[in-house]
Order: sequence, then C-alpha cells, then structure tokens
Amino acid sequence: MRKLAKSLLAFTALGMMMSGAALAETTHLRIQTHYAPETPSGKLAAQFVDDVQVMSGGEIEIEMFYSSSVVKSVETFDAAATGILDCDMTGGAYQTGKNPAFQFIGDIMGGYDTPYQQLSWLYYGGGLETAQKLYNKYDMQLVGWWIYGQESLSSTKPIAGIEDLKDWKFRSPPGLETEIFASLGAKPVVMDFTEVFTALETKIIDGADASGLANNVGLGLYDIAKYATFPGFHSMPSDHLACNKAKWDAMPEKHRRIMETAMEKLALQTALTFEKKNAEAASSLPEKGVTISDWSAEDRAAFRKAAQQAWEGWAEKTPEARLLVDSHKAYLKQLGLLVN
Repeated sequence: MRKLAKSLLAFTALGMMMSGAALAETTHLRIQTHYAPETPSGKLAAQFVDDVQVMSGGEIEIEMFYSSSVVKSVETFDAAATGILDCDMTGGAYQTGKNPAFQFIGDIMGGYDTPYQQLSWLYYGGGLETAQKLYNKYDMQLVGWWIYGQESLSSTKPIAGIEDLKDWKFRSPPGLETEIFASLGAKPVVMDFTEVFTALETKIIDGADASGLANNVGLGLYDIAKYATFPGFHSMPSDHLACNKAKWDAMPEKHRRIMETAMEKLALQTALTFEKKNAEAASSLPEKGVTISDWSAEDRAAFRKAAQQAWEGWAEKTPEARLLVDSHKAYLKQLGLLVN
C-alpha cells in the first residue's frame, strides 16, 4: 500500500508539473533598436531585456537586434507592423512621412527642457492616450518612452551660436528639424543614423545631429568632429517601444504589465544615467581637443521661437498632428515654456 501511495503521489506530482509547464504562457519578441550595443543607450536596452526576462520568470523571451541590423532605422516601424519584427525600439520621428503627427511623438523640437517634463506630458498630461490613437491607426501599440535628454550637435567647424549655422551642412533626421534649421541658414542632409560616422569621416557633412553628448562619444564622433554644443537645447528625442498591435493584444495581461513597468524603469534609468554620463563627457572632451559651446540665452530663445512657429504649419497637415500640437502647447503653457 505504501509503495502504491508513493507511486500515486509521484504520478500526481509529475502530472501537476507537466500541467504547469503546459499552462505556462510564453511570449517571444523580436525587437530592433538603432543603437549600437557598446553605446550607453545600447547597454540600457540590454538591461531592459534582462529586466523583462527575469521579471517574467523566463516567460518573455526577447531577441534584440542592435544597430538596425535587420532593416534600416526608418523601416523598423513598418517591419514591426507587418510582422518581420515584433517591436520597434527606435523613435517616432522616423515616421513623419507616414503622418506628420509622429513628429510630435518623436522629437518635439524646441519644446521641453528636461526628460522629466516630457515624460510627465506622456504619463500625466494626456499624451499617451492621444498618441495611442495615432499608433493604433497603423496597427501598432505605444508601450512607452525612454528619453536621454537634450541632444548635442557635433561639428568639424565652430558652432558657438546661431550665426554659425549659416551654410552649415549637417546630418539631420527627417521631419520638422530640417525646416527649422534651414530657416536659420543651415543645410540639413537627411541620412540614416548608422551612416553618420562615415559621412563625417568622408566630409560629406560638416556636422551632425546624432544623439546626446555621451552617445556621440560612444559613436566615436568626437574623434573627427572637434566642436560640440552642450548643454543641448534644440532636440530631445523620445525613443519609443512600439509593438505590433495584434502581437501585443495576444500577450497575457501580466506580460503586457511587465513590459510597461520595465519601460518606466528604463525611462528613469535613461534620464538619470545621461545626467551623469553627459556631465562626465563634457568634463573630459576638452582634454581631447573638443571645443564645447554653451549657446547664449538669446540664441536659444531664437531657436525656440523658430521651432514653435514651425509647429503650426505641421499642425495643419493632419487632424492627428493638430491634436498632439495642441496637447503639447497646453502642457508647455502650464510649465511656462511656450513662446508667445
């Protein structure tokens, strides 16, 4: 009897284990980012992957593709929407050709001063609800943002103020930025993020709007470009995690919740990391022959005015753009950052 009882218990335990394994819900995600794994942002993306996999007990598996290794950066969104990938971890500003409204998701230009202000619009200023309608229209789900702060311009020529923008040929992401800088005398050239180093090296461009100071160091830009702006003022991209909506909706609720929570951690971790790393880079670069320029209050104000004037033209392009511009303006007014 004892042997039979033990056998029954063992059989029951094995059955329960097999049943638990069968009931375990798994999610496999293929995600692409434009960041190289050795940059600070690339390392933060790797930490995000680890957080998700650990918090889910291995139920969520993420295959991360760095440096836009599957498709070009600007094609990542469509690759996720059509199922070539599952999620896009680049930025909304790459999709302005699809709908100008994405400009005000990806890079507002001349808007908020800090990542914390911009994140507060998303989570507490009605931004996520407004943005989600835009993403869903294209069969995607906006999961969250990670913002490293103001970008720094890199240049092979002095760039100490707004006068230095005249005839300055630089890499620009697509969208609103090209119009703003062109109105101030610069000559923007749209090219993929991954092409910046070679374009500087071969003198196709004089400079670049690539990333924040620390990421630019990681990309090796200051080995060639010996001039930079810091603190930044012109651009603060909101890199996003956006997933194929059908894939997202099919995920168990607990998996979606883990992804959202991990993104909120990534957002704070990114902002705090770059507070420190950008300051360290600004301190060390002059020793390497890099001249850092902090634009005057007057030049910064002139740029912000040009940027916020340009918003209105874009707001008229689509109803979604108008909704997002009005949402930002209302929140910026509360913060005292709207130029009259």
